[in-house]
Amino acid sequence: MKLSKVLFKGGTNFPGKIALKLDPHILKTIAADYEVILVTGTNGKTTTTSMIYSIIKDSNRLVITNNTGANMYTGIVACFISNFSFKKSSEKKIAVIEVDEANVKFVTDYISPSIITITNLFRDQLDRYGEVYTTLKKILEGVEKTTSSTLILNGDESLLGNLNLKNPIEYYGFATKVNENKIVDINADAKFCTICKAPYEYNFITYNHLGDFYCSKCGYKRPALTYSINKILELSTSGSTVHINNNEYYINQPGTYNIYNALCAYSVAKVLGIPDKIIEHSLKTVASSFGRQETLTIEGKEVKIILVKNPAGYDEAVNTINLDTRKINLALLLNDNYADGKDVSWIWDVNFERLTSLNINKIMISGIRLYDMAIRLKVAGFEADSFLLCNHDEDLLNQIKSCDGEIVYILATYTAMIDLRKFLYAKGYIDKIW
Repeated sequence: MKLSKVLFKGGTNFPGKIALKLDPHILKTIAADYEVILVTGTNGKTTTTSMIYSIIKDSNRLVITNNTGANMYTGIVACFISNFSFKKSSEKKIAVIEVDEANVKFVTDYISPSIITITNLFRDQLDRYGEVYTTLKKILEGVEKTTSSTLILNGDESLLGNLNLKNPIEYYGFATKVNENKIVDINADAKFCTICKAPYEYNFITYNHLGDFYCSKCGYKRPALTYSINKILELSTSGSTVHINNNEYYINQPGTYNIYNALCAYSVAKVLGIPDKIIEHSLKTVASSFGRQETLTIEGKEVKIILVKNPAGYDEAVNTINLDTRKINLALLLNDNYADGKDVSWIWDVNFERLTSLNINKIMISGIRLYDMAIRLKVAGFEADSFLLCNHDEDLLNQIKSCDGEIVYILATYTAMIDLRKFLYAKGYIDKIW
């Protein structure tokens, strides 16, 4: 494992590939001593996994996780291999495992998780997953193999409220509104009732199609919530102060989507019996996962890297940036590698228009599809003459170094984020790649 990290600049999948060649059923053996918690869904998997891991670790329990985001089957196998010991331990061990939606069924062939949690279902990598209903089907293929697993599901996700499953289910969601919006956006996902196909109505919408939904035609509505956001006290670019089940918590990650991530982590922690004081401390202090609201300092400037990969997540990043009243700089990186999705037409569903009212100093554009992004921003209302097209990470870094203003927001798709982090690591601006 250590050698592969040196040779392959991370080694998060390679050991798993080798192990599976030697023994295709190895996961059953190496995961046998663990109580496993699976985290899946379209957005928020890595951050939610990190939050759950931190809470369990703070409770002084033995816990492992695939914190590099290697969530394919080979990466999960590699995670268990790197933590495997031939010495038997009597102490109970927990594994918090992020898993790609299409890979749940491979994991549950060999593991019966104690908990499976699903964060949300949005359009993502259309060339790989198709629409949200296809994504749900892929997840359920894995869930149906393990009926003893407790499901902790996002109740505000309309696709998750009407499942014909034998598993025990608990729901989390918002019991209070974030804004005054009750009308679902034309580009939102899952707008129609899963039972009668009529359009949903909402008491309130949190973002995209998530919220307190109901169908006035057949009566289907959001399920009862066990864990809920009762009050929102403050939203800022640093974090959020909220009431969860009527107790106050500070979440050390900004944006509505991170409130959902924290609520999911809270729900898992409560099922595990972890005290509120530990959850409160952990949510207040948990660090950003790599590339997810990760903050760096470059030449004295605050630089925040935000992973963006689909319209729902991008819009939430835009909404968070809109809370910033400072003079800001934007860097937008768009790639179309396999891990990003080859189809980049989704950028036309992102509300870039909301950014035009901000106090923006520089707009830097980079990535394989930088010209597609430039066209989208021009249509959004930005002056094309102000765009700084950066063909290489070195060009982008030089532009960042010469920025005025107090902060640089880097909005990058997955492989663009990974490549940039490797480059910044080589330059000494990041301590570790993984």
